[in-house]
Amino acid sequence: MDVSIAVVPLDHARARDRGRFLRVAHRLYARDPQWVAPLDTEVHRVLAPANPFFQHARMQLWVAVRADHDVGRIAAILDDTHNAVHGGRTAHFGFLESVQDGAVTGALFEAVVAWARAAGCERVVGPMNPSINDECGLLIEGFAAPPVLMMTYNPPYLRALVEAAGFVKAKDLFAYYVDLAKAPAERLERIAADFRRRHPRITVRPITKASAATDMPKLKQIYNEAWEKNWGAVPLTDGEIGLLAQRLLPLVEDGLVWLAEEGDEVAGFLLAVPDANEIIQPLRGRLLSPGLWRALPYLAGWRRPRLFRVIALGTRREFRRRGLEAMMFAETLRKARQLGFVGCEASWILEDNRPVRRLLEVFSAVPYKTYRVYERPL
Repeated sequence: MDVSIAVVPLDHARARDRGRFLRVAHRLYARDPQWVAPLDTEVHRVLAPANPFFQHARMQLWVAVRADHDVGRIAAILDDTHNAVHGGRTAHFGFLESVQDGAVTGALFEAVVAWARAAGCERVVGPMNPSINDECGLLIEGFAAPPVLMMTYNPPYLRALVEAAGFVKAKDLFAYYVDLAKAPAERLERIAADFRRRHPRITVRPITKASAATDMPKLKQIYNEAWEKNWGAVPLTDGEIGLLAQRLLPLVEDGLVWLAEEGDEVAGFLLAVPDANEIIQPLRGRLLSPGLWRALPYLAGWRRPRLFRVIALGTRREFRRRGLEAMMFAETLRKARQLGFVGCEASWILEDNRPVRRLLEVFSAVPYKTYRVYERPL
């Protein structure tokens, strides 16, 4: 390890330490036009011990320091629920940022590996920020467009630095783009009408801000059942669902979130929200910033983001292969066109999730970004 680099531990329970951790990214991306700084208040909410995730997980933060400047950062995470569900003993790394210097990333990963070994772990997987239910994956393809809401971003050089530290591919995740102008309205109507004719007992209704509190337990049930067999999936607790709702509820628009039911039985749901990153990019992480005037047309409702993101689309096992996913996606695209959106990102999708990938291709969706999750055995 380069002796001029010090790796300093930080305590995520201290707001001052969290602030220092966040500022590393702000310095590294100060001149990057593609980077979208998440609101500092949101990242504090994710990192702070009050996050319900830390009821079953623990985390250690570090910054790399050279010549009195913070030049990198990383977190190590140990999630007891993940290990109980998947067996073995896995640690995760996350929130990785670094200058283009293998000595810096090498020092950061040495700290993570030592921490993981001391905890009895057998491998390190990441990036997870801080879990698979949050932002995850390292961007390896698709640098021409800025990230959408709650998707990661990093410079292209970071891939080589991670791989030089001994990490290899565990799984690729794809983001698909749909040009709404290429989704003919009559085709969307036909897909929805055909489904209703074949399955008259299944109803699909929009979830609104007013109904969200009542519907949230249903969404949790579907989420935990629909994704339970997926690679790396970890069930959400009531507290984690509550925090996610607090973060996303202000963004909910009628017609972008759907719940499918058959009588009293929940069947599936689709969750999509406008791409708030287009709104917050000028703010550079702070609401009270010089960029506020550029965000005001959105905040006042005079303008809407061009894109929206489909975050989740899932059905319970007994309702699959009936076309329910296609019907909900068609309804979402139809409504999104009426609202004035021009494009949709569906993300992320596992590389081996062929059913969903085929569904998206039916709607002329194209994969335009690739994110990679890495692993390193210890």
